[in-house]
Order: sequence, then C-alpha cells, then structure tokens
Amino acid sequence: MDDTSPANAEQAALWNGHAGSAWVRTQAVLDAMFQPLEARLSDAVRAVGARRVLDVGCGTGRTTLAVARQLGPTGQCLGVDISAPMIEAAKARAAREVLPSARFVCADVQGHAFEPAAFDTVISRLGVMFFDDPVRAFTNLRHAATDGAALRCIAWRGGADNPFMTTAERAAAPLLPGLPPRQPNAPGQFAFADRARVAGILAASGWGEVDIQPFEVECAFPATALADYFTRLGPVGLILQEVDAATRAQVVETLHAAFAPYVQGDDVRFVAACWMIAARAPVRERGHV
Repeated sequence: MDDTSPANAEQAALWNGHAGSAWVRTQAVLDAMFQPLEARLSDAVRAVGARRVLDVGCGTGRTTLAVARQLGPTGQCLGVDISAPMIEAAKARAAREVLPSARFVCADVQGHAFEPAAFDTVISRLGVMFFDDPVRAFTNLRHAATDGAALRCIAWRGGADNPFMTTAERAAAPLLPGLPPRQPNAPGQFAFADRARVAGILAASGWGEVDIQPFEVECAFPATALADYFTRLGPVGLILQEVDAATRAQVVETLHAAFAPYVQGDDVRFVAACWMIAARAPVRERGHV
C-alpha cells in the first residue's frame, strides 16, 4: 500500500484485515445487492459526459469496471481504495475481462499524490464515509479534478432510514456485550447521515454547486447468502470472529429470525436509503492553483 496517513491507520487496519477479506469473499453477493446503486452512478457518468473518471473507495472494482466499459477504449477509469485485498481482487477482475481502460491503485485518498487536474469526474459508490479527515480527502480530490469537474457520490443516509443495515447489531446486542456502539459522524457506514455536515465538508474542501438529494432503491440478494452476509460483514461479522462456538450458534439462530421479514421467496429484499451527492470543482483563476 502507498500513501496511508498515520491518522487513518485505524481504517487501514480494518480494511486490510478482516473487513477487506470479508468483502472479497462476499464479492458476488455485494455486487448483486448494490447493482441499483451502480446503475445510478453509471447514469450520472453518462449525464456529465465523463471521459476520465476517478472511482473513490472502489472496493473489488465492480463500479470501476462498469464505468470503464461504458467509456470505451478512449476513456479511462481509475479505482482507488485503502484495502489491498480488495484492490488485488479488482485487478484480477480487470485482467480476466481484458479491460485496459480500468486501472487500480491501493492508496489512502486523504494523502495520495494524484496527478493534478487529471480527472473530469469523481465518483463513489458508498466509499467516501470512511475518512478520519474528510475535508483533507475532498480537498485532495479537488486538486485531482479538472476545472469544472463533476463530483457524484452515493452515501448512506442514517441508520434510522436503513433498518435492514442495523438489524444484525440490534438483534445480536443482548448476546454480544462487546459489540461497539455506532458513533455519530465517526468514520463508517453512516458518517454522512447528516446532510448539512456533508455540505459543510464539501464547501470547506473547495467544491461548489453542492446538491445533496435523498433517494431510495430496492436492493436484493439470494436468500441462500443471508448467513454469509450477517456472519462476515459489519460490526457483528467482525466480533463473531472472536466468540466461542456456542455463542456464535446462538447469534446465528437469532439473526435468522431477525432477518425473516426481509426474506421474500428466494431473495432477501430491502430498501436502501441514500444520498446522491453532487458538486462541481471551481474554475481556477489564471495564475492560481
């Protein structure tokens, strides 16, 4: 890995440890689950006429590859993520698909030395909520963007708007006393729940024309993958790696019951409540950077 700031060491350790490996193992499930969000970003890329795209927090590369296919051989899409296991998986996918317009780099966006003014569009599918210094990160992204470049990011709204995403920890909490509580505004899934806070971060980072709109989409994945989902991912998936077999079995039984309302036939279905975050890089005055 390169350019990982000491300040972001906690996120680097998380995503280069169990969390990153778990995302690689459940790649197919997550790709299916978040396909509607990928489609939203692809539409946004098309709408702004993008040619050189930076995909922030690209994970295992699904969105980067989709955008690269859309841009064709004359465009380019660079995926960046702090997780080495996920970047290796993304590179392998690109190699299998023989898609040279898609490239990947393992780096901390907060400190990575991007080529200045290299991208006309910056996108992210659920990848911008994990910075310990988001102003620094978005400032760095602005320097990597061309004059007038478009920013289009999807982020989760709050936990109350996304009950599916908190079902595991709410149901398992009585059985797992060591389960850490979510901290408002801390790096993590719901760090961008507060729209006013996100707008302030972008303004402080030098982005203009900020527009943050709520939307909801139905997401789905195979019901056969439900146990993998809740035993590998999120706060519960992390702590289950440390508990004894009896506790794990009890948690798994409890969670199957808790998720039952979301199982519809052969699928797990839920509504994802997100923000579409839009902004534009300012046009620099001649002689200024």
